Amino acid sequence: MKLSGKVAIVTGSRRGMGKAFALGFAQAGADVVICGRSDDDTLQQVAKEVEASGHGVLALKVDVSQEADVENMVNKTMKKFGRIDVLVNNAGVAFHFPFQETPLKRWLLVLNVNLTGAFLCSKYVVPIMIEQKSGSIINISSGSAIDNELGPVPTGIAYGVSKAGLERMTLGMATELGQYNIAVNAIKPVKPVSTEGMQYWMAEADKSNWQTPDKMVKCAILLAQQDASGITGIVCTDDEFTAWHGL
Repeated sequence: MKLSGKVAIVTGSRRGMGKAFALGFAQAGADVVICGRSDDDTLQQVAKEVEASGHGVLALKVDVSQEADVENMVNKTMKKFGRIDVLVNNAGVAFHFPFQETPLKRWLLVLNVNLTGAFLCSKYVVPIMIEQKSGSIINISSGSAIDNELGPVPTGIAYGVSKAGLERMTLGMATELGQYNIAVNAIKPVKPVSTEGMQYWMAEADKSNWQTPDKMVKCAILLAQQDASGITGIVCTDDEFTAWHGL
């Protein structure tokens, strides 16, 4: 199996793309840590599905914007599995407010979860990867980072700003962490992905060209196999990545 023996943390994995990443990694042979802001039946159902693949799972309630939660997640992962090979920074929130109507509270929440959360998770995982002399960090971005191709910013300007920051962080981390054999990359779907969140935000949209998470999962599985001697420092769409690597 492609990820046999690896341990992967996938943030924001109660549903949507995060759930798809977690299940895809488990099917590829990894033990998986799943987490969400609520430790409810939804998260536990994902845990059962991961277990059904025959691989280890740890389900945790984690607010990635809170440093204590992130530290606890990493400590519990190490206690259960003894290593961390892959981190997928997938947790995200969005609010559909025009710029002038965006409350400061919502602006800060989006940046704290989508960008600061990825920073905190990476900060606590990197020392372990350095000690292991390898690792892969995968940041999940969005077309909203650079343009309004989905329309007049349906997920709000704050969301696009957070994803633009995540892409810049990806490039900086890849440059700094390459010396420790850690790969850092960012991928984003070129088309809207049919998830619960997108169905809610874009309920009236034409969904004829929407895609399932499958292509993003294929990209993530290949990136999870990387270290700094392989693919690192890229920010690209799933279409570009699958074309380059024949997925």
